[in-house]
Amino acid sequence: MAETAKIALLHDWLNQHGGAERVLELLHTFFPAAPVYSSMYWRGGMPPAYRTWDIRTTWMDRLPGVYRHHQWYFVFYALAFAQMDLGDSEFDLVLSNKSGFCHGVRTGKTSHLCYCLAPTRYVWEYERYAARENLSPVVRIALKPLISKLRRWDYQVAQRSTLHFIAISKEIQARIQRYYHRDSKIIYPPVDVAAYQPAKQHEDYYLIVSRLIPYKRIDLAVQACNRLGLPLRIAGAGRDRAALEAMAGPTVTFLGRVPDEDLPGLLSRCKAFIFPGHEDFGIAPLEAQASGRPVIAYKAGGALDTVVEGETGTFFSDATVDALSEALESFAADAVDPQACRKNAERFSVENFRAALLAEVTRLLG
Repeated sequence: MAETAKIALLHDWLNQHGGAERVLELLHTFFPAAPVYSSMYWRGGMPPAYRTWDIRTTWMDRLPGVYRHHQWYFVFYALAFAQMDLGDSEFDLVLSNKSGFCHGVRTGKTSHLCYCLAPTRYVWEYERYAARENLSPVVRIALKPLISKLRRWDYQVAQRSTLHFIAISKEIQARIQRYYHRDSKIIYPPVDVAAYQPAKQHEDYYLIVSRLIPYKRIDLAVQACNRLGLPLRIAGAGRDRAALEAMAGPTVTFLGRVPDEDLPGLLSRCKAFIFPGHEDFGIAPLEAQASGRPVIAYKAGGALDTVVEGETGTFFSDATVDALSEALESFAADAVDPQACRKNAERFSVENFRAALLAEVTRLLG
């Protein structure tokens, strides 16, 4: 039933490629005939495969500079999706992949299944978001009335009886309950486990694969490896790169963007993978475990769902250089069984994700 239903897919914005977009790509493989609705679509900035999709955008797609600076227009997303009405359409189900406001579309009596990557961060965690983005005190104060209005709207649309939430982790499930007062079921995001394999032996470097932006806390790993003289390789790009390079010592190497086909080898050869940020979930630690390598993670967020203390990695409890340094010194990465890491990662396979998601779609259609 699920494969033959008429389904509409929703995504907040299509101007960058990360974990959220990888989930969307899988959803599209499950429902290849489904149109994808989004606030805007940067054709030249997204993978070429997207050009074969039926992508339908809002008026925001015509705003100047929106593709490269979509944060500037954050006040408009709620309005754009609130004006989108899929209720009197031919769809049997609306399936949203949400971290912003796309769950606010009107669907009438049509069921809406929301795969919630996170309740909108800059609305519900405004102070932390403002600090992370280095907003000036004047701007923070000026925006507060608007943030309060967005919060009320966000809460109201989350109460619709046709809207059903799926959380990506225990952390997000708790936030959905705290902010929306709604129950949700957990379906973990998928990992392409088949693309990764353990190597016969590893090398002596630690590894990070991440966008280089403030909340990822790459600075903790750079400073800890500086202090201990440990080799650290960092794959990824972002606006923090210059500042991190200025901070880095001689044992830290920046690889820039690494092609997808080169990541499995890079992961399987590392001594351990470092995951220093507070993430809602985090695919990269599971890709490392699928490659047979342990993870040293900050003890919060999605890492609590994906890393098994003492079996597939270890945690550090405080987001400080001291705490991470202590974990790096005390953790015996070579004592971890690569097959235990691999077995843990297999719980998050694409096949398990597909089965769980289609079961929910079928339930709502039924």
